[in-house]
Amino acid sequence: MSCNKPEQKAGVDYIIRATGADHQVRIFAATTREMVEYARQIHHTSPVATAALGRLLTAGAMMGSMQKGEDDLITLQIKCSGPIKGLTVTADGKARVKGYVENPMVMLPPSKAGKLDVGGALDMGVLSVIKDMGLKEPYVGQTHLVSGEIAEDLTYYFATSEQVNSSVALGVLMEKDNTVKRAGGFILQLMPFAEEEVIEKLEKNIGALPSVTTMLEEGNTPEDIIRRVLAGMDVEIMDKVPTSFECNCSKERVERAIVSIGREEIQTMIDDGKPIEVNCHFCNSHYIFTLDDLEEILKRSC
Repeated sequence: MSCNKPEQKAGVDYIIRATGADHQVRIFAATTREMVEYARQIHHTSPVATAALGRLLTAGAMMGSMQKGEDDLITLQIKCSGPIKGLTVTADGKARVKGYVENPMVMLPPSKAGKLDVGGALDMGVLSVIKDMGLKEPYVGQTHLVSGEIAEDLTYYFATSEQVNSSVALGVLMEKDNTVKRAGGFILQLMPFAEEEVIEKLEKNIGALPSVTTMLEEGNTPEDIIRRVLAGMDVEIMDKVPTSFECNCSKERVERAIVSIGREEIQTMIDDGKPIEVNCHFCNSHYIFTLDDLEEILKRSC
């Protein structure tokens, strides 16, 4: 049995994939308000935890859409010394994403700029990017956090671990009642043959941009954001990819996990005489297994 979940508005969140400057750059831009609000509701996150998780979910969705295979998985994991302790996000090639925060109730005063102090919540730490593309071993890239603001940390990751010059912008804007008002971001990447003139133009454009949440609040769509980033250059929209928070956990999958621990452990659970509860970190679903359920699992494990 799993607990009831709030519903996401289908088809509202999406990612636009595009190229520009005669294919010298590629860019991904997303609006993710429904996804981030859904994560806030199921994980009961504080405002600063919502902002941190929302940024990483948005980045994960866009990076998932970069994968070549629909079944390829990418995991973004942050382990840090700050009070939030860590975050984990996983996305597939269809931009279906899930994630959680180690300490969802972390509370901090605003930053010096008067904004949610995500950098303070994370402090020092390590960002790991794990790509599972169906090979024998997954690819693992790691970098130290440079600011804890997540967008800057991912920009640094792309440059050092993947040798791709990039610009990452992510944002989550909260309502006064602590629900999510806007969320989204973009990832711009230079191709190896990008000309200096193009690079200079991009730097000027990005330097003049307001924050992602300001652009979304002004009514800009991901398509509009891409055109603002690539102002003065040709833009070719490649496709539009729906994105949402989706977890593939189920009671059947949990049963298989229980079978994998072995007959002796299952028998010990039965001997304890109490039902067991298994919780999914990613979506906060709760699965209850009665003693009869455990007896059935024990029989099937033969």
